[in-house]
Amino acid sequence: MKILVVGSGGREHAIVWKIAQSTLVEKIYCAPGNGGISSIAQCVPVKSMDIDGMILFSKENQIDMVVVAPDDPLAAGMVDALESKGIRAFGPSKAAAIIEGSKSFAKELMKKYNIPTANYEVFDDSVKAIQYLKDNKSYPIVVKADGLALGKGVIIAQNFEEAKEAVKSIMDDRAFGEAGSKIIIEEFLVGPEVSVLAFTDGNTVKPMVSSQDHKRALDNDEGLNTGGMGTFSPSRIYTMETEEYCMKNIYIPTIEAMKQEGRKFKGILYFGIIMTKEGPKVLEYNARFGDPEAQVVLPRLQSDILEIFDAIIDEKLDEIDIKWDDNACVCVIMASGGYPQKYSTGFEISGIDEAERDSNIVVFHAGTKKEEDKYFTAGGRVLGVAALESNLDRAIKKAYEGVEKISFKDAHYRRDIGIK
Repeated sequence: MKILVVGSGGREHAIVWKIAQSTLVEKIYCAPGNGGISSIAQCVPVKSMDIDGMILFSKENQIDMVVVAPDDPLAAGMVDALESKGIRAFGPSKAAAIIEGSKSFAKELMKKYNIPTANYEVFDDSVKAIQYLKDNKSYPIVVKADGLALGKGVIIAQNFEEAKEAVKSIMDDRAFGEAGSKIIIEEFLVGPEVSVLAFTDGNTVKPMVSSQDHKRALDNDEGLNTGGMGTFSPSRIYTMETEEYCMKNIYIPTIEAMKQEGRKFKGILYFGIIMTKEGPKVLEYNARFGDPEAQVVLPRLQSDILEIFDAIIDEKLDEIDIKWDDNACVCVIMASGGYPQKYSTGFEISGIDEAERDSNIVVFHAGTKKEEDKYFTAGGRVLGVAALESNLDRAIKKAYEGVEKISFKDAHYRRDIGIK
């Protein structure tokens, strides 16, 4: 098969890396890709949101399957557009991707189908939202932009003043653009968080191994929210009993709810779960692989990923047996100094080859570019150093051994990934 992967980050590198291990693959393209991806796939200069460009490239190069990885093109209907031209595509339709594209849709779906989640209100008027916050006596409280905001549209306000500022920033100042035309204000839930990705063909749902991520920029979960500073798999707190509860009360009901709504979900569904005193509840849904969760889950996948993708497209997931490695995986993100705010790029990166001499380490590129045989920084999150070992403590040690071999100017990383 000739495969085209859409996207340019660490998640896409992990997907391309796993596809390259398939016995079904002949050639892999990635659009637009990045420096690291270029060593295992042919990168093509088509932007992730260029639907017409993806169709044209797929037709001209007789692509057998397009894997649409990022949230924006999924929400924009890239899968529908490709399929309408007879091109086989992996990922949810536009109608199904709304589960991530609109937080108010997701909350209303959960309410309608009794899927456990935080209490909430939806507002499209900042004055009414601020009045609601004034009347609210329970803080902290969570203010969320309704639409896609690169994982940064969620603000936890400790008091009324902070909450009011959050509403004004999102709705009036449009800090996240049109994503903030509506907001959700919801109760603040307390408990550790677990990420569970699932393969689903709209009828069958097969959860992947669990993971946990670290969103804050600094050690001890301090600093600003980021797109993720590191992940580990499995979660230390996600038990067999928890999985059974989630399967019965969250995973299957969500797939059934989407089907009932005429929005059959086929692809990867991400469940952000919070373990409260009352039991697991849904914090958020994503309509694709998480980033950097993919970088710890995919190294543990033993089955052929293209066989799984094929089965999902053909709605035959129930016929596939998916196997996982018992080892643990830890991924430490090396970011540009200043991320997630202002940072500089264009610095040479050294030591990647040295780190990867250890067969248990793989370095996933997120924001890099390649010039001749050298890599340079080209984004906020630059690399994800992932290590596979027999248990979490050994995987943590191994990942940091890899990190210590790699350097670039102003490199920033957390030193406590996996210690949750």
